[in-house]
Parts: sequence; structure tokens; C-alpha cells
Amino acid sequence: MTQLDDITDYMQKSLSADKTGHSVDHIDRVLALSNKILQDYPQADTFIVRAASLLHDVYDDKLFHSLAQAQAAKENMILFLQSINVTKHQINAIITIIDNMSWSKSIAGNVKPLDLNGQIVQDADRLEAIGAIAITRAITYGAVKDRILYDPNIPPRIAQTKAQYRQDDSTTINHFYEKLLLIKDRLNTKTAQKIAVSRHQFMLDFLDQFKSEWHLTK
Repeated sequence: MTQLDDITDYMQKSLSADKTGHSVDHIDRVLALSNKILQDYPQADTFIVRAASLLHDVYDDKLFHSLAQAQAAKENMILFLQSINVTKHQINAIITIIDNMSWSKSIAGNVKPLDLNGQIVQDADRLEAIGAIAITRAITYGAVKDRILYDPNIPPRIAQTKAQYRQDDSTTINHFYEKLLLIKDRLNTKTAQKIAVSRHQFMLDFLDQFKSEWHLTK
């Protein structure tokens, strides 16, 4: 087995029970998108990009009950990477990407700039958050978090910090305006920007149809 095979197996075991839309199939699609973007950026480090794509949700704090659990998952991941002889330099590169690619951390601007490898992984993950599949993931995550689906009397929030962004006092439909519709203009690579166009439009069409049915305007 190659190191990436081992990493894939580790990811599958780590996320096998996920019900929030951050499961193995999500990771598979992020990896596929990363590979697609990599075709246009041969100067990138394919191992770093693929490893970070596979591992980016393994210690995501929103998937754990406490920050301590997330930190423990991160430490376990590092030990695992060391056990399969991933170099210290590679581990640091992977962690730097994972720790600085999320939307919630970027809100307050307290993230390190990503190099090309990180930009590719970030774009792949953000593309997964727009389009048809993204709509189902948003609804799934909202249901798991017991969020209201839609309430026209609750306006979208403008979060200024990660803590504000993570509060569950908004609605699933508001999440489109708070994040998903903003992604298209915050992608790094030209490849991702092209892919985003039709996915973004699909969400706009969905929201228009959803609200017209809710309010019986059509």
C-alpha cells in the first residue's frame, strides 16, 4: 500500500459514522475536485494536496462535542502520519493547510495565507459547498443541528467571529446568504472559478423556487 492508501483508510475509519454531510463521500468528492484542479497546476505538490484533501475533516472541531476531542483527533492524526513515515515537513504542510482553510476561521482574518497547495484544497472543499449536492449537505447539517429550515422573520446574520458563525440561531436557508452564495467570489484558482459558475446559479434558482413555493407566489 502507498502512503495515500494508508491515509485513505485512516480517513474512512475516522469519518465512517459521520451524519453531518462531512462523511467519506464528501471527502471523495473533495479529492476528485482537487485532482481536477491539479491538472491545471502541475507545479503543485500532488501528495500534499491529496493528503490534505483526504484529512481535512478528520479533526474539524464542529464535528466533535468539545475542542479537547478535536485536539485529541489532531494529535492522533499526527502520530498516524509519523507511523507511515510522512516527513515532518510534509506533516507541517498538511496541518498548515487544514488549520487555515476553513471559512469560519477566515471570517475574522486570523489565518495564515495559503500556498498553492492549500489554495487548491480550499477551493475543492468550497466547491463542495455550492451546487446541487451542497444544497442537500446544508439541509442535512441543519437537521443534525436542529436548525429551523426557513423563517422569513429571521434575517441572515453577518458573522464577525468564528464563534458567531458557529451559533445555531439562524436558519438553513439563511446559511446560503451567510456563506454559500459568497463562495464563488472567494475562490483562488481559475479552474475552481469556472466550475463555480453553474453551481452558484443552481443555488440561486433553488432559492427562488423554494421561496416561491413557501409563499405561494407561483
